[in-house]
Amino acid sequence: MTNSGTGLAGVGALSFWLRGLDFVAALGMLARGSDSHLLTEDFDYELPDGLIATHPAQVRDASRLFILNRNGGRHNHCFFHELPALLRPRSLLVVNDTRVIPARLSARKPTGGRVEVLLVEPLAGEMGEESGGWREDWRVLVRGLGRVAPGTALRFQAPIAATVREQGSRGAAILSFSGKGVGGLLSDIESAGEIPLPPYIVAARRQAGEGASVEDRERYQTVYAQVAGAVAAPTAGLHFTPDLLAAIEAAGHEIARITLHVGPGTFRPVASADPAHHHLDAERFEVTEAAAASLRRAQAEGRAIVAVGTTVVRTLETLGRRADRGLIVATAGSTDLLILPGDEFRVVTDLITNFHLPKSSLLMLVCAFAGREPVLAAYREAIAAGYRFYSYGDAMFIRREEGGP
Repeated sequence: MTNSGTGLAGVGALSFWLRGLDFVAALGMLARGSDSHLLTEDFDYELPDGLIATHPAQVRDASRLFILNRNGGRHNHCFFHELPALLRPRSLLVVNDTRVIPARLSARKPTGGRVEVLLVEPLAGEMGEESGGWREDWRVLVRGLGRVAPGTALRFQAPIAATVREQGSRGAAILSFSGKGVGGLLSDIESAGEIPLPPYIVAARRQAGEGASVEDRERYQTVYAQVAGAVAAPTAGLHFTPDLLAAIEAAGHEIARITLHVGPGTFRPVASADPAHHHLDAERFEVTEAAAASLRRAQAEGRAIVAVGTTVVRTLETLGRRADRGLIVATAGSTDLLILPGDEFRVVTDLITNFHLPKSSLLMLVCAFAGREPVLAAYREAIAAGYRFYSYGDAMFIRREEGGP
């Protein structure tokens, strides 16, 4: 896949520390909560701390599944392993097969100070073999680096070394990594790096006196994860097991795989009062010809296209907006598509998703798909029923009821 340049502007926008409020945008807003102009505050809800899932369910497909009918607001409660019977006949499920890399690294400056590094993405055209080893340039986010001169060496756990090539704002940087052997950085970080769990899981575990768990390497990963490159999991897919996938196909449904490498921007809060002013950081995706052909067939036959997660929605709807005469074609590129209430869905008909943070762009996408009031009412009921929320939590299936309006 290609990358659109080596500058740091895009990485600066990824910063976890971006805060503030767009007061200028707020001056021209219509009434709060109006259908024509929703504010970020309109996507807020209260969640008890005890419902934040800090560990995965003991069995993946034993998670609870909240069913919300898109064309009537009716709902019921199931378990995820019941999914094959809940899908409309001959549905096409589209999953994201990105693989989360152990992207969190620890280093030391020449002064001995500790630096935290989060890998974001490799720079196209900057990777290459050196004599007896390898070198790769990566966009990263750093904490504790301060301002240092280009060429400053950072000491990582062997067998990785790096120098600072460039620094931007809000922790953005480009590091030149090098090492021995032929596997490259993705191979060497398997022993040197940690899985980058979401900040809210890290904070909740720290409060409980816990840290990273050995199980995270397996469980913060879908069973069909294949293409390494994400720094966050496509969490709706965490509920699937090999047996469940086989049962879905045995029931006459189809499964297609696409890839979108989830970046750290997925955790960045919507800081503007008007969500339309929020900028999503571009994420790399690829849709193969096999997946595109499955999508074209499902569209031509009027079958349900079920997106497994918001990352799949954003990828497919990006393709839908680029499609020539409505035909989905194989594509590799990037997307920064922000979906808000009022936007049209051109490809996705049904959605499997986890429960998302208040006022997040992910919750806004789900509200765009099923309506703000029905979704927030479903969230309130899920809270009352004790559902587990966020990345390791339970799931929701938003579908169009057969025979409904």
